Amino acid sequence: MNNDTIRDTAENAVAQALPLTGERTVPGIAEENYWFRRHEVVYRALLSHCTGREVLEAGAGEGYGADMIADVANKVIGLDYDISAVEHIRARYPRVEMLHGNLASLPLPDESVDVVVNFQVIEHLWDQLQFLQECRRVLRPGGQLLVSTPNRITFSPGRDTPLNPFHTRELNAAELTELLEQAGLSVTTMTGVHHAASLRTLDAKHGGSFIDAQIERALAGEPWPDDLTADVSGITIADFELREDDIDASLDLVAIAVRP
Repeated sequence: MNNDTIRDTAENAVAQALPLTGERTVPGIAEENYWFRRHEVVYRALLSHCTGREVLEAGAGEGYGADMIADVANKVIGLDYDISAVEHIRARYPRVEMLHGNLASLPLPDESVDVVVNFQVIEHLWDQLQFLQECRRVLRPGGQLLVSTPNRITFSPGRDTPLNPFHTRELNAAELTELLEQAGLSVTTMTGVHHAASLRTLDAKHGGSFIDAQIERALAGEPWPDDLTADVSGITIADFELREDDIDASLDLVAIAVRP
C-alpha cells in the first residue's frame, strides 16, 4: 500500500466518522442528497464572488463548501465551533485553513478578509446581530458577506418556533434584511432558492410535496420506498433555481451584503 492510498484511506475514515445529525448536511448519502444539492446550488451560484479573494467560511460544517471555494479563492479560512467538524475538515480538506472558535467572536483581526461566507448557519445562532457585526468587523471596506438561510415562511409555516430542533431563530426576507442593515451592512441582492420544473414534477408525484415525503419517511424510521430513494439520489443542482421574484415563496433566502 503506497502513501497516497494510506492517506486516502485515512481521509475516508475521517469523512465517514462525521455523523449525520440533522444539524448539518453531509455529502455522499443517497437519502440526504436533496438537502446536499439544495445547499450546493448556492455555493455554485455565488462562487464567482470568491474568485481571487481571501475568504472566511464562518460555520464550515462538513467542509465540502469551503473546499469548493478553495478552487477559486486565494485563501480559505474555515471556522466552526464543533471540534469534530474542525478535525474532520483538517484531515479531509487540507486546502482549508481550519480554525476552532465561536462565531460570536470571530478569531480574526479587523479588516482581514474580502468575503465572509455563511450558508445555512445563522438560523442556528442565538445572537445573530452580534455575529453579523463581527462579520462587518473582519471584512475589508467593500467586502461582501454571502448569507443563505431557510425562509421561515416556508420552512416552519405558521409557527413561532422553528420545526428544526437545531434552529434558534428562522428569518423571512424582511427580517434578514433588517438584521444585516442593523449590523452596518448594505444589502445589494436578495434572492431565493426555488424548485425548478423537474422538482415541481416530483412534488406532484409524491403527494404534493417532495420535501414532506422525505421527512415523513425519515420520521417513520422505516426503509424508504425504492422510487423515493431513486428520485432523491438523482437530484442535481440543475433541479433548483435562484430567483429574485416571489421571495416569500422561496425555500431558502440568499443575500449578498457589502461593508461600506
